[in-house]
Amino acid sequence: MNKTFMWKDAFPPKMLSLLFLSLFIVSVNALAVEVKGLVQLNYVKSDQQSSRFESDTGILAYSEDGLNVQQAFAELSDNFASGLSYAVVANYYQLGEQNVGISQAQISYKPLSINKLRWRARIGFFYPKLSLENVDLGWLSPFTYTQSALNSWVGEELRTAGLELTLYSPGRARNSPISWEFHGSLFKANDPLGTLMCWRGFAMHDRQSLNNDRVPFAPYPSVIGEDRIFHPNYVEPYHELDGNIGFYLGTHIKYYKQSTLRYYYYDNQADPLAVSEERLYAWRTKFHSLALQHEFNGNTRVLGQWLSGSSVMGDRFVYIDFDSWYAMLSHRHNAHRFSLRFDKFKVREDDVFPWDLNKSDGHGVGLAL
Repeated sequence: MNKTFMWKDAFPPKMLSLLFLSLFIVSVNALAVEVKGLVQLNYVKSDQQSSRFESDTGILAYSEDGLNVQQAFAELSDNFASGLSYAVVANYYQLGEQNVGISQAQISYKPLSINKLRWRARIGFFYPKLSLENVDLGWLSPFTYTQSALNSWVGEELRTAGLELTLYSPGRARNSPISWEFHGSLFKANDPLGTLMCWRGFAMHDRQSLNNDRVPFAPYPSVIGEDRIFHPNYVEPYHELDGNIGFYLGTHIKYYKQSTLRYYYYDNQADPLAVSEERLYAWRTKFHSLALQHEFNGNTRVLGQWLSGSSVMGDRFVYIDFDSWYAMLSHRHNAHRFSLRFDKFKVREDDVFPWDLNKSDGHGVGLAL
C-alpha cells in the first residue's frame, strides 16, 4: 500500500470550505478572571472520500457535506500584582478522538524591572514561541483558517510540559532599535514526537491535539502487523517513555516594530528503543526552525518559516529527514484581511525496512479573504 502523502492542489477540488464564520469573540472580566472565547463555523462541500480522522488514507478533514464547528475554545487568565499570571485554554473539536480538553495551561512569572537585562519564566503545558504565524488567541493564526504544514504539525504533535526561562532586553531600555530575547526550556512527555511525520506525512489544518488526545492514521500492514513493526495505528503525542529530559533553545531579535527573527533548536532527547505497554515508541526528534517577518507598514507584511530536522525510532527501524517552509503575504484593509501563502514540504527515509514506505512530499497554495 502506498503511504505517500501528496498535497499538490492549489485549492483542493474534492473539498471546498465555502464559509468561515466567527460567531463570537468575548472578553469578560468577572471576579478578576478574564475569559476570552471563540466559536467558528464552516460549511464544507465534500465528495465523501474518507477523512483522515477516520483512520483512513484520506488527506482531508471532512468526508460529508454540511455545517461544522471548526473552532471553539475558551481562555481563562489572570494577572497578579506580584508578577504572577496564569492562562488555561480549553477547546472543543467536532473532529478527532477527543472532543473536549486542554490545549495549553501555564503559570508565568515576570517581575517588574527597569534594568537593561530582564528575565521571566513559565511552567506548564505550552508551545515554544517558534511561530510568527500562530500568534492569535488560542494559538490560532490571524492570517488564514488553514495553517501552514509545519505549524499544523506543531499543533498536532508538539507541546512543552516543563519549564522555560527567558532573558530579554527591550531596545528602549538601551536606546537601541534592537530588542532581543533568549529562551531555554527543559521538558518531558513529548517522546512520541515524529510518529505522524513518518506514517502520515505533513498535513494542513487548524486542529490542535489536546492533553490526552489520540491522533489516528491509516492501519498500514507494515506498521500494525505483528510480524512487522507492530505499532498501533494512532499516536498519543504527550507521553513520557524513557525518563530523559528534552530541551530547546530559542533566540528572538526584533528591529523596531518592523522586522522580527526567531530561531529555535529543539531536541526531545528521547531513547528510540523505549516503548510503552501499548507499543508506542519514543522517537528521537530534533529540528531547527527559523521564522522571519517584515512589516512594510501597519497593514502589509511578509512572513515565512523554515523547519528542518530528523527523527529515528527503534534500532533505525524508521529514520526520516524532514523539511518544510512557507512564505506568506498579508494585507489588511479596514476590517478585512487578505493573505496568500505558499507551502513546500518533504519527508525522506533512510532506515532498515524497505517495505515500510515513509517518504512524502507536496506543496500547497492558500488564499484567505
